[in-house]
Amino acid sequence: MIPVLILAAGQSSRLRGTDKLMQKVFGKPILRRNIEMASGFGPLYVALPSTTHPRMALLDGTNAIHLIVAGTSEGMGWSLRQAVAQLPCCTAFMLILADLISINNNDLIDLVDVMSGHPDNVIWRGATPDGRAGHPIIFDACLRDSFANLSEDDGGASIVKLWSSQTYRHRFIDHRARHDLDTPEDWASWAADLAN
Repeated sequence: MIPVLILAAGQSSRLRGTDKLMQKVFGKPILRRNIEMASGFGPLYVALPSTTHPRMALLDGTNAIHLIVAGTSEGMGWSLRQAVAQLPCCTAFMLILADLISINNNDLIDLVDVMSGHPDNVIWRGATPDGRAGHPIIFDACLRDSFANLSEDDGGASIVKLWSSQTYRHRFIDHRARHDLDTPEDWASWAADLAN
């Protein structure tokens, strides 16, 4: 099994005052939902802005280990630099964005199977049926040092761009690889679709 890192240290500023990761999806805060979804898959780590942040309580009763990422206002690149540096020694690691609402445990298993079946690549990632790149993403350990060089506003794009020729895109049956809810309008639309 490989370590799984859930990146949950951001400010969720696009939800205009509401913490997106505390919003409920199917009766549970979205971060808690994803922690439970990834539990039992491998060593599970959650990047958080501080031990006093309300999100910390969502780890209670789980096997998730918190990683504190300071200075999250500096951008996702800064968060990734700190979080990846705290992961244990490993052959590869999986990155999951905390706000995905449709990824399930079987998707994580499938992506690891894809990694095993395509060993000549160094990045393996979820994608939409038409091939648009999404999440989760598995990075080979040979790329780990690259995260130490990320700029504040680079959420890993420079790494995936550099290694695009050695990236395998695993196409899910729907758009779950990119299914997140960023704005109040996104949440309202999603809730309306569920109600219909």
